[in-house]
Amino acid sequence: MKAVRFHETGAADVLRHEDVELPVPGAGEVRVRVAGSAYNPADGGMRGGFLPIPITLPHTPGYDVSGTVDAVGAGVTGLAAGDRVVGFLPMAADGSAAEFVVAPAEALVPAPTRIPLADAAGLPSVGLTAWQALFEAADLEAGRRVLINGAGGPVGGYAVQLAHRAGAHVIATASPRSAEAVRAAGADEVVDHTATSLLDAVTEPVDVLLNLAPVTEEGFAALATRVRDGGVVVSTTPRVATPEDPARGVRAVTVYVHPDADVLRRLVALVDAGELRVEIARRVPLAELPALHAEADAGRVHGKVVVVPAGA
Repeated sequence: MKAVRFHETGAADVLRHEDVELPVPGAGEVRVRVAGSAYNPADGGMRGGFLPIPITLPHTPGYDVSGTVDAVGAGVTGLAAGDRVVGFLPMAADGSAAEFVVAPAEALVPAPTRIPLADAAGLPSVGLTAWQALFEAADLEAGRRVLINGAGGPVGGYAVQLAHRAGAHVIATASPRSAEAVRAAGADEVVDHTATSLLDAVTEPVDVLLNLAPVTEEGFAALATRVRDGGVVVSTTPRVATPEDPARGVRAVTVYVHPDADVLRRLVALVDAGELRVEIARRVPLAELPALHAEADAGRVHGKVVVVPAGA
C-alpha cells in the first residue's frame, strides 16, 4: 500500500510518499481502508521532533481517521468488514496517512451518515478537545458566560457550537476571515482581536475562559482577570502556564485530549441530528501531505484539512 512516513525527524521534506507493507490486524484490532485522515498541528510537532510523544521511526502520522473496516483481528466483536467507522487513534502508533491503517477496535465508532465519509475524519480529536474542555474541565452549564479565545480555529468551531447548544452565552474572538463562520456557529458576541483589545471588549465577568490560541504569559494572566470569582480558566496550549487565582477561587485546567469512544458516539449523533456541523476547509491527496506540512509550518493552513488516499 501507499503511505506517507518520515524516517527521521526534521522539516516537512523528511516526509516520503512510499510503498509499505500492508498492516495485519492483531488481537483486538481492525484494519481500516482509509477514506480520510485529518491533519493536526501535533502531526507537525511529532515530525519536527519537538513534541514529546514516543513514536518509533519510521512513523506514519495521522491520528484522526475515517474509513471502512477491511479486516478484523481475533477477539473483535461489534465490528465487521464493510462497516463505516471514525476514530481517534493512539498518537504514538502508526497513523492514518496511508491507504490502510490498523486501529484498536475500541477506538472506533460508527461514522456519521449525514456527511461524506472522508470529511468525518475532521471530527474526532478536535471535537473531543472541545467537549472535554467545556464539559469535563469547565463544567459548563446553561446560562453561564464563556469567553472562547481562538474561536476561529478547528477546535474553536466545535467549542462555539457545543457551548451555544448547552445554553451558554458565548463570547468569541475571531479575525475578520472567520468572524462570520463563528457567528453562524452560535457566538452571541464576536470580538475582532485584530482590531480591538479583548480586555476592552469584555467588560462583564465570564464564568469560563477557554483559551485555544497562542498567547503570552502576561496576556493570558490579564485575560484571566475577566473571570469571575469561583470561575475557571481552561487552556489547550500547554507551552504557557494556565493562570489561576486561588484567592478568588479561580481554578486552572490545561486540557490534553484523550480518547473517549462514548463521547465520540455522542458527537457523531449530534452530527447526524444536524446539531453539530463538521467544517472542512479542503481536501488534499495523500501524495501532497508533505506540501501540506510545509504550508502548516509557514502558517498558511487555515481550517481543518482532510488528506484523502488515491481512489478513496
